[in-house]
Amino acid sequence: MSLLQGKTVIVSGVGAGLGREVAAAVVREGGAAVLGARTAANLARAAAEVDPGGGRTAHLATDITDEAQCAALAELARERFGRIDALVQVAAWDSHFGGLEDADFAAWAGVLDVNLLGSLRMARACLPALKERGGAVVLIGTQSSVAAPTQVRQAAYAASKGALTSAMYSLARELGPYRIRVNTVQPGWMWGPPVAAYVTLTARSEGVPEDEVRRRLTERMALPDLATDGDVADACVFLASDRARSITGQSLLVNAGELMR
Repeated sequence: MSLLQGKTVIVSGVGAGLGREVAAAVVREGGAAVLGARTAANLARAAAEVDPGGGRTAHLATDITDEAQCAALAELARERFGRIDALVQVAAWDSHFGGLEDADFAAWAGVLDVNLLGSLRMARACLPALKERGGAVVLIGTQSSVAAPTQVRQAAYAASKGALTSAMYSLARELGPYRIRVNTVQPGWMWGPPVAAYVTLTARSEGVPEDEVRRRLTERMALPDLATDGDVADACVFLASDRARSITGQSLLVNAGELMR
C-alpha cells in the first residue's frame, strides 16, 4: 500500500522547489495534497503539474504570517477532503543574508515571524482537525541551525530555524496525548532551484565552471552526491505517514552525510 493512501496532507510553501516536491510525493503516495503559498499562480502551476486531473489537490493563496489565512487553508482541506492527517510546513523566509556585525534586527524579526511564528500559526490552524484522529506535523529546519556553513552567512535564518526545532520538542510533548507526532527534517545543501542558482552565480562571479562549484559542495559529503529536493520530500512523506507512528520529537538530517550527529 502507498504510504499516504486515503490521507490528506497540507503542504504550505509550494513553489518551484521543496514544496512542489513534497506535494508531488504526497500525490504519488496516494494522498490528497492541499497546497498553500503566497503566490496563487505558483500554486496553480504546481497543482497542475503534480495532479493533472485535479482530483487529489486543492490550493489557496496563503501567507503564514496571517492567522486567518492559515485557518482558511485548513478549512479548505476539511471542505474538500473531509480531514487533515498531516501538515508539512515548508513556507519560509530564506533569502535574508548576513551575520551579527551587519545585522538589521528589524529584518531578523520578520524572519522569525515567518519561520518560527508562521510555522506555529499554520500548525495551530490544523490542530482541531488533527486532534480528531491523530496525525503528524512535519517542520522544515536546516542543517545550518546546528552547523553554520562557511559559504554563506544566514544567521537570522539559522536562528529562526533553531528556535523552531526547540519549539518542536514542546509541541511533541503537548500534542502527543492526541496521537499527533511532531518532527523536523533538517536539509543540508540540497540540489534544487535555490542551490542551482547559488552554483550558477558563484561560478559566474569567480569565473570558474559550475561543475567546480558543485564539486566543492559535494566533496564535503560522505556520499558522492548532493541530496535533492526530492530526497528531502521523501523524508517528509515518511514522517507524515503511519510508518513513523512511533517517531516524535526528532530531527532528521538529510544531507548526504556532510554533518553526522
